Amino acid sequence: MANSASGMAVHDDCKMKFVELKAKRNYRFITFKIESQQVVIDKLGSPEESYDDFTASLPADECRYAVFDFDFITDENCQKSKIFFIAWSPDTSKVRMKMVYASSKDRFKRELDGIQVELQATDPSEMSFDIIKARAF
Repeated sequence: MANSASGMAVHDDCKMKFVELKAKRNYRFITFKIESQQVVIDKLGSPEESYDDFTASLPADECRYAVFDFDFITDENCQKSKIFFIAWSPDTSKVRMKMVYASSKDRFKRELDGIQVELQATDPSEMSFDIIKARAF
């Protein structure tokens, strides 16, 4: 099974939209899904959307990859931003789906140049706002 998954293609739009998130800040988040042996864009979150909007966009019973542009203010009162890569693999998703996403994650992540923090979550509590905030510093 891992052999078929390791040959996973990445649609060009994924890289293009990620560059727009990183350089132009056109999006707050992007979610990606695997469809027909290819990673494709699932949803684009506008810059006005919040972390709650992002977590609400993740399906409760399907895996996703996601990038989130997290803005925060440091203790020195400086505005900063970190790009998170989140591997969402809920306990309720199918075993086969979890295996495909797990075996393709590193290859897909390498396609996205500029990821600063990685997070794996199987439950919403593992990616709460407080956890994201703590990992950003």
